[in-house]
Amino acid sequence: MIPYPHIDPEIFRIGPFNIGQYELGPFSVRWYGLMYLIGFAASFLLVRYQVKKRGLALADEFVETLFTYLILGLLLGARIGYVLFYNAAYYWQHPLEVFAITQGGMSFHGGFIGVVIGGLLFCRKYNADIWMLADMIAVTAPIGLGMGRIGNFINGELYGRVTDVPWAMIFPGETMPRHPSQLYEFILEGVVLFAVMWMLKGRFRTGVLFSLFLMLYGAFRTVAEFFREPDPQIGYILGFITMGQILSCLMILAGAGLFMFRNRQK
Repeated sequence: MIPYPHIDPEIFRIGPFNIGQYELGPFSVRWYGLMYLIGFAASFLLVRYQVKKRGLALADEFVETLFTYLILGLLLGARIGYVLFYNAAYYWQHPLEVFAITQGGMSFHGGFIGVVIGGLLFCRKYNADIWMLADMIAVTAPIGLGMGRIGNFINGELYGRVTDVPWAMIFPGETMPRHPSQLYEFILEGVVLFAVMWMLKGRFRTGVLFSLFLMLYGAFRTVAEFFREPDPQIGYILGFITMGQILSCLMILAGAGLFMFRNRQK
């Protein structure tokens, strides 16, 4: 067994501040938020790099506006997706807590849907090529996914199932050794997926790379879910499958359908 490296989820905290009769704060900067920021920044820079590499006549403001749409779509979609996919009954009884995002609860699959909607709205408004942009963003997305898993690991959340493998860890609040499934996902959904997508960029007609991202992420997430502890409020569906696996299998099917659709188009 490997000791869990206890890292304070907060990088630093300031406050609270007293302004007259009001108290503000405290305010903290957390590793999880920093991981998201690094992911967004890396994706933005690599998309801008691809734009310049292809010699596209797109201003930096174009990419900045695109990412504004994508980030808003991601945050809204991730929260709404968690509410609908993972804890609908609870939030139906406590609707105001839908907005309590500081208490946690974000869904990748919901965030992905939000990104797609944000991208579609952007392309419709600015008459942009949706398939070209989808490919360029899909290539960079694994960086954000991988950084997010590192944030989960530091927070000691979304850990794996009980196991006796030599690299098992006891996470905060737990008494049994578990798979460090966040690190499995970091490797599969982050490192491996980015390496494959970056290697394949520019080798297919537009839209195909995006479809490959859907299929590969869905496959990697499905595998990782076999080691990850299911959400306690849902558990196993039909006794053997998790909600994450169901949603990931739908991604694989959507990716396969898009792959065939784009390859059949003239």
